[in-house]
Amino acid sequence: MAAEYLLDVVGLGKAYGHHTVLSDVSFALSRGERVALIGPSGSGKSTCLRAINYLEPPTAGDIRLDGRAIGRHADGRRMSDLELAPQRAEIGMVFQHFHLWPHLSVRANVALQPRKVRGVPCGEASRLAEAMLAKVHLSHKVDEMPERLSGGQQQRVAIARALAQQPKLLLFDEPTSALDPELVGEVLSVIKELAVEGRAMMLVTHEIAFAREVADRILFIDGGRVVEHGPARDLLDHPQSPRLRQFLVNLSQGRRRDG
Repeated sequence: MAAEYLLDVVGLGKAYGHHTVLSDVSFALSRGERVALIGPSGSGKSTCLRAINYLEPPTAGDIRLDGRAIGRHADGRRMSDLELAPQRAEIGMVFQHFHLWPHLSVRANVALQPRKVRGVPCGEASRLAEAMLAKVHLSHKVDEMPERLSGGQQQRVAIARALAQQPKLLLFDEPTSALDPELVGEVLSVIKELAVEGRAMMLVTHEIAFAREVADRILFIDGGRVVEHGPARDLLDHPQSPRLRQFLVNLSQGRRRDG
């Protein structure tokens, strides 16, 4: 029997010594749903995303993907990285920086994880890589080396690499923050296409207009806590908390100054 939610996070906490980064964060994500995490820098958004697949092991809380606990055995013991690998393979993650292997071609970069984690034969992994690169509009670059690609193209390769895992959930951690402004649009366009396909995803972003368009729901995080959450357009058009209203005003004023 399928779990009620694809992702269920209850009481998530993360602390480094006496410094608390996340406190009692709870939310659920349905199959095919898109959720955006917004908030000021340092609010805990990226840590929340990285805790979901135990890149940042949480210090409190329970995380379940399709009803199965992530990162913990039934007796509560934390899994080793080797034990975690199959679970992480079900959660594709795209980082701020691309982290491509510089000595491997674009095709080989995308094919590597299916081969290593899922044991996919080389030929099949190569064909899968080509299909995922086509999905991000890079079929013409399969034999290129990463250094010959623009930042936007490298990030699209990173998205193809995440897709090649055939994950149940996609996580995007500010995927355009390291790009030159003129390259942001090509990456957001690909993410939008994936959203239209009905893929479940969580997206940490400062691109508020994009979050409004793509996300079903938004979580506003500040000080390591979920301050406000709700349907994307309702939350952004009619914020209820003074903190969210101020955050949106600050963003708007910052864009006017930059312009």
